[in-house]
Formats: sequence, C-alpha cells, structure tokens
Amino acid sequence: MSHPVVEFTSQSSWDLIEDKFTPFGKETLAKLVQFFKDEILPAQRLAHEQIPKDLELRWKTVVPVIEELKVKARKLGLWNLFLSKAHYPKYGVPLSNLEYAVMAEILGRGGHMASEALNCAAPDTGNMEVLARYGTPEQQKQWLEPLLDGKIRSAFAMTERFVASSDAKNIKTSIRREGNEIVINGHKWWISGAGDPRTKLHLVMGKSDPDNADSYRQQSVVIVPADAPGVKVIRPMEVFGYDDAPEGHCEVIYDNVRVPLSNLVLGWGRGFEIIQGRLGPGRIHHCMRSIGCASVALDLMIQRVTDPNRKTFGKFLYQHGTVISEIAQSRADIEAARLLVLSAAVQIDKHMAKGALKEIGIAKFVVPSMACTVVDRAMQAFGAEGLSQDQPLASAYAQLRTLRFADGPDAVHLQQIGQRELKRAPELHRRAAELKEKEKAVWEKAGMKARL
Repeated sequence: MSHPVVEFTSQSSWDLIEDKFTPFGKETLAKLVQFFKDEILPAQRLAHEQIPKDLELRWKTVVPVIEELKVKARKLGLWNLFLSKAHYPKYGVPLSNLEYAVMAEILGRGGHMASEALNCAAPDTGNMEVLARYGTPEQQKQWLEPLLDGKIRSAFAMTERFVASSDAKNIKTSIRREGNEIVINGHKWWISGAGDPRTKLHLVMGKSDPDNADSYRQQSVVIVPADAPGVKVIRPMEVFGYDDAPEGHCEVIYDNVRVPLSNLVLGWGRGFEIIQGRLGPGRIHHCMRSIGCASVALDLMIQRVTDPNRKTFGKFLYQHGTVISEIAQSRADIEAARLLVLSAAVQIDKHMAKGALKEIGIAKFVVPSMACTVVDRAMQAFGAEGLSQDQPLASAYAQLRTLRFADGPDAVHLQQIGQRELKRAPELHRRAAELKEKEKAVWEKAGMKARL
C-alpha cells in the first residue's frame, strides 16, 4: 500500500526516499497528512476571516481557530517537527531534515497558518534553532522553552533601512558594551514577527566591532526583549498590499536599548556564524513550503480549465494548446524542484548546513522563482478572478515573490554558486590537458597525426 503522502506529492518521489524514512517518520507523516486534511484545510478560510479588518485590531488579535488547532496538533505529537533530535538532542524530535522537508511541503499547501498550527512557523523556527544551538542554559530556560511550548513568539531583526542589506557586512546597527550592559541603536525593517502581540523577544544582529580587519567578525547577535525601553515598532510593511497581520514584517527602531550582557548570543563577533547556521535549514523549509504552494496553484488551475461551464472561442479552456502545455510545464517544474530540495535536505542531514551550501543555494534561487511562475500560470487561467481576494493565488504570489529576497536575494545566491563553479576551472583545465595527451597517444598508436 502506498503512503498517504502520495495524494499530495507523487509516487515517484516517495519511492525515491521511502527507505530513508524511519518507522517514526512514516507514522508522523501519515498523521500530519490526516490532520492537514481533517483539520487544517477546513479551517483555512475561517482563520483568514478571524483576522479583523480594522487596522488597529488586526495587530492585537490572536486567531482563535489557529489556537484551537495548536491544542489538537500537540496532542497528536505534531509539534516542533522542524527541530531534529540528531542535531538538538535535548529539544529535538527524532526526525531528519529530509523527513521534515516532506512534511513542510504538505504544510505549504495550507499557507502560514498551517505551519503555525504545529509550532513550525518562521521566524520562530530559525530563532529556536539559534537558541538551541548557541544559547546558554539561562537563555534557553528564559526564551527557548517558552517558544518550544508555543507560549510566546519572536522576531528576527537583520535587514536595515537605508542600507544594502543583501551584503550583511553593510549592517550599521550599533551593538556596544557599556559595563555590564549592551546598548543597541539601529533602524531595521522587514522584521518578521515584530507585529505579533505574542512576540516577547527580538534576535538582533548588529555591528559590535566595526574596525575589525576581518569583516566577518564585526557583527554580533543579541537577545532584545520586545518590551524593552527604546524598542519602537514603527509600522507594518506591505507586500503588494498584504500586511501579513498579525505577525507582520515591520519597521523597527532600536533607540538606545539596553539589555544585560548575558543577552549576547554565543560571543562577540560571532554574528555571521550564527546567521549561517540559522538560515540553512530554514531556506530548505521555505523551499518545500513553496513547492506545496505551487502544487495547490496547479490543482486550482486544473479545476478551473476543466470547469464545464467555461468556454472561450467555442472550446473548453483545457482544449486550448497553450493551456495544456502550461499544465505540463508546471508539473515538470514542480517535480524537478522537489527532487532538488530533497537532495539538499539529505546533504544537511549528512553534513549540516555548512556542508550543504551549494545545494541550499541552488534550491534557494530555483524554487521560489519556479513557484512564482506556476502561480502566475494559474492566475492567467482564472483571468481577473485570479488577481482577486476570491482566490488564494494573488496572496500566494505575493508571499512567493517575497522569498526571492528573504534569506538572501536570488542575485546573491546566483553569484555564490557561480563563483563556486568557477573554482573548478583549474581542475577542468588540468583534465582537458590530460585527455589531450591521451588522445594524442591513441592517434599515434593508430599511425595518424592527431588534429589539434
């Protein structure tokens, strides 16, 4: 019998990875699929409607149906699934990154609320990984454990206004020591989670040693309580008109904020090390959720073009050749992207994020772009309705387009992968010269003069 996940992915991809799943992984995945079908999908529209339209109230509201789903999910053991016990023995669950990657694709079909219902939503996931990997016992007790329990939420503050933050070395936020305190001054924006009324801490990256000759040792990360004096949430940023309340992506000013020296994470000058450890697995989770989102768009497209009530120019929509080819291309794009991300997840399991930078980087610029294209094709099939609030496609497109900037713009990852490939040039030239010598010997043995 096939696994229930095949209903939402594909038999071929499952056949490829089934033997890499533990019995616990298979059982958890099956429970997740059932919970998604029975509880999350039916609650999607309600969750959206329970966010008030009032501009003030929507930033003070905890969505009731999501809180109800959290209780049910936790009773089923569908909780903190992103945190692998292999890497975090004290706090993790016995799932590999590969196993969770498949689960993330399912959750991606349900939007942000699906991940939140299982306490697997960004930016909390990355922040929990930071605290689990780099936090002191005291930091873990005060901040990590409430996050793991779902009692609080968090924000991650890295990107800055008026600065080209795609190069994180440009970050200007000042983090300096004054006696037994750390003082933070800076102007951030696009800070995920900063608008949520449950957010109790910000992980802030800033420059603590601007004169260090090693530009990758100039930055540090510090824990800032959300209610600390001087933390000012200025406004929520909008993406194509969407504000993503109540979590939001906010503009935040840190004005002479003071925190204890014990709020420093890992050590002075360790900021780049922390964010690289944080972003690796998170990028793969984003990618798998994006594949789930693209799959929903393709499903909606197929339903639309086979609607018996819709004809154009005397034909059903599916009878037009362009529509058929776009459906086929979307399916091919999704299947290829899934295999790419599963491969990256395997590399993270084997070598941690640092040993999978190539695979993570390729997935990061390939998958969100692919998903945007698939959603765009579906929007075209729906006509003007595809752009409206009556379908989830416009919102999905806005979120996916954001991912082409989040966790590093496409251009940065393209540059890094290209530079990595160029490093192979000396070895390729050496092989070519070696082959030429061998070819020459073969020609001479045949009594012929080799042509250059």
